[in-house]
Amino acid sequence: MSTLGIAKPGIAVSTAYSCVALIAFGGILAETIILYPNVFHDPPGSLDLAVRFFSQTGPADFFPPMGALTVVLGLVALVAVRRDRVARRWVAASVTVLLLGEFAFSALYFWPRNTIMFDEGIAVHSADTLRRVAAEFENGHRIRLAMSAVTATLAFGALHRVLTIPAPFETDGKSSTRSVRIPPTTSER
Repeated sequence: MSTLGIAKPGIAVSTAYSCVALIAFGGILAETIILYPNVFHDPPGSLDLAVRFFSQTGPADFFPPMGALTVVLGLVALVAVRRDRVARRWVAASVTVLLLGEFAFSALYFWPRNTIMFDEGIAVHSADTLRRVAAEFENGHRIRLAMSAVTATLAFGALHRVLTIPAPFETDGKSSTRSVRIPPTTSER
């Protein structure tokens, strides 16, 4: 098997990981621009309206499976590019930001606030508490949005690396890499 055969799974998995990370970021960005102004414009009434609006499906039905898929693809991409130190670092950084900046941050910061705002609501909490928690959620969401952008950017950086490394080829039974020799400029001669 040629070295190129080994590189193809890295390209495929890195492409899939990059695409899913970009889609996840796009989903969070769309949620931020389209949904959140409606959800958080006038708590607690807007929170109650959001609960009724999302009665059939909502962000909680999309983002957990999308997040799990992103984590799995990130880990598989890490294995697929393990021989390329630079690509491995890009993927590792992306997965680290994903796990810490998105998943852990969501679990520790957002999930309790979601429970307060959308599960317990005004039946358990005062209007002032719900307004405060909604403001905390929106402020924290900016961090999550930034972390999602960083995850997607790093995943794309890994894909760029995988796609632009010199392609190996065989000549006379010897493995080699293609390289382009750029002649020195006149000032370097």
